[in-house]
This record gives sequence, C-alpha cells and structure tokens, in this order.
Amino acid sequence: MAASDAPIGLFDSGLGGLSVLREVRTALPAEHLLYYADSAFCPYGARPPSEIRARCQLIAAALLDRGAKALIVACNTASSVALAQLRQVTGVPVVGLVPAVKPAVALSRAGRVAVLATPRTADGALLGSVVAAHAGGAEVTILPAPGLADLVESGQTAGPAVEALLRRLLEAPLRSGVDTVVLGCTHYPFVRPVVEAVVGPRVAVIDSGEAIARRTASVLADQGGLRSGTTPGHLALFTSGVPATVGAVASTLLGESVRPSFLPL
Repeated sequence: MAASDAPIGLFDSGLGGLSVLREVRTALPAEHLLYYADSAFCPYGARPPSEIRARCQLIAAALLDRGAKALIVACNTASSVALAQLRQVTGVPVVGLVPAVKPAVALSRAGRVAVLATPRTADGALLGSVVAAHAGGAEVTILPAPGLADLVESGQTAGPAVEALLRRLLEAPLRSGVDTVVLGCTHYPFVRPVVEAVVGPRVAVIDSGEAIARRTASVLADQGGLRSGTTPGHLALFTSGVPATVGAVASTLLGESVRPSFLPL
C-alpha cells in the first residue's frame, strides 16, 4: 500500500470529535479515516492532566499501529493538555485543536467574544495563551460549560435540557454585548442550531472544525501524503466504551449507520 493510501487517525474522549471528522470528510473525501472514541473515560474534563496524557499516548500508539499517517487530536481538552507531548513522541504530523479566538476577535464588531468550553479547557494554559495572543483590545469571556458535552455524548443535541443549559450560560454575556460566540469543544457544533437560536441572528457562532480540516490537508499536501483518486475513503470507528451504545449515538450524530469495534486500551 502506498503511504498516501494510509489512513488519518482522529480521536476524542468520546464522540464530539466526529464534528471534526465531518469537516475532514468534506475537505478530503478520498482519505481513509480511523476514529477512536475513548468513551469509557469520557469526559476528559473531569480527569487529571496526567491521566489525560497517558490515555492520549495509548490511543495515539493504537492508531499508529493501524497505519495512521497523521493524527488529529479532535478534542480541545486533550489538545490543551497533551498536544505538545504527542508531537514529541510520534513520528507523524499531529494536528491539534485551538479554540477559534483569533477569527472570532476579527469577526466581532463590538470587540466582545464569549468562548464556550469544558471546565478543563477553560482552566487550561492553551486557551489562556490563545486569548493572550489574539484578544488584542477585545474582551474575551471564557464560559465553562459543565454538562454540555455530556448531553451531546448521550445523544441529546436539542431539547429542553440543552436549551436551558445554554440559556443559563449565555444570558449574562449576551446582556453585556457579546456578539461572537466560539464553540470551544468538539461536542458543541452538534448543538450549534440551539446555540444560534438562543443567541439570535445578530450574534456569530464559530468553531475550529473547518480550520482543522484545512490544516490537515495542507500538512499532508506539503509531504505528498494526500490520497489520490475520486474513490471515497472508508471510515473505521473504535471505542473503549460499549459498541452498541456508542454506535447508536455516532449514527445519530453522523446521519449514517456506523458500527464501532471494541478496542480497550
């Protein structure tokens, strides 16, 4: 098999990274994809950084053993804690997530931005450094959103519980004049319609998925690693959780039938 025919590996603490996978499939439809949902350890935001780093190393090794030519850390929490270490110990390109603060600041008319994030990402050094580097004169408010990723992980992407949580989180920032909201967790694009309904048409809502897909394409193109041809790539899902449960939610989120394989690490 040619090196360019090797798959791209993606992983997340659960199924939120499927929002990134959707963007990668759109940008690179010919690429084969491996996705690992570490559902038995989800959410990462409730776990100590040392444990998150250990899980990320195990998952990266498993994806590399299955031939991954590049890795996408499709999880903001894992990126904030483990990205630098993964880049040191893997021999392939590793693309991580950075909350879309820079484009949000550029987009904001009022100079007021809110970032929805998991508690671990909200407290992490990566998000703080991104805000420090790119806020400029804008006011960037970080909003920890405990429980929101869990709702998505259980398959709840709409409904009273999701709407009530988002209204509670966003009410004060909206009153203060925030006009741009960053979805700082890969689970959150799946509730984007509810976010947009809560904030209204005058507030922009953005995430990092499309930018991550473009970055992956650029890195592979620079190395001559893009898969050629027009045949769609195949998708393989693995999980540390219960395959039937994970598969049911993944099928709902992706809008197609998927059957994960059990892969404990």
